[in-house]
Amino acid sequence: MKHSLTDAPKEVQLAVDLIYLLETNKVDPELALAALEIVKTDLQAKLQRKSDE
Repeated sequence: MKHSLTDAPKEVQLAVDLIYLLETNKVDPELALAALEIVKTDLQAKLQRKSDE
């Protein structure tokens, strides 16, 4: 059985889009991981502030 990306969970669709963006722009994997850590920290802080409201 073949699964369609359109049937995949939203987080999988986003991950595929991000991978495509990084690969097509030839972003170094180490640089991408460092940037993603910054993004992760930022998003976690936003979620924390939202839950503190």
